[in-house]
Amino acid sequence: MTNSILRSLQALESLGNQPTARWEVPLSDGVHVIEFEHGTATGRRIVKIDGKVLVNREWMFRLVGDEIFQFEGVRFVIRVDPIPGLKYSYTLWVNGKSFKNFIQSQSKILETWSTQIGQNEYRIILDKNSQAVWVNGEQVEVESEFIDGGAEILFTIAELPAVIRSCSSGQKDIGIIYSLFINDIKISEQSLENNVSE
Repeated sequence: MTNSILRSLQALESLGNQPTARWEVPLSDGVHVIEFEHGTATGRRIVKIDGKVLVNREWMFRLVGDEIFQFEGVRFVIRVDPIPGLKYSYTLWVNGKSFKNFIQSQSKILETWSTQIGQNEYRIILDKNSQAVWVNGEQVEVESEFIDGGAEILFTIAELPAVIRSCSSGQKDIGIIYSLFINDIKISEQSLENNVSE
């Protein structure tokens, strides 16, 4: 009897098939989608990154607490806390920082652009520390050159010439400005801090 009730609860939780919480996490190789499913009747916990299951725990009797996992050398913690009304809150911590603080620190070391070429969407990320360039999660070969007043990082996207130009803003609080040009067309920068929630 008890087993059939538990199986019924598990089946009901699986019907929705929607994640309980979802975050888009910018790492140097691209933005990764973390989805967390929390079965509040069975204690089931499933963590997916980019659609692939990384953690799958069934029948956990403790409904609150931390779910800790590693991905690409980064430590993640999903904190499950009770809130009034038999509900739960879910917060993500990345390398010991709250998700919001992690995004703020990433926005200081990553420059991000998004553009469409033909029918394809491209996301370009520059790691300012290493000067590595990632296109749709793949690191691309680059050539660096110094120019008057700055530097250029040359590469190709969809067989089109691309260049990231860097130059001083002349203001200490702003620092270096990075601009992306694809086939001599300037691409607008994308902010990592838009629509960030814990």
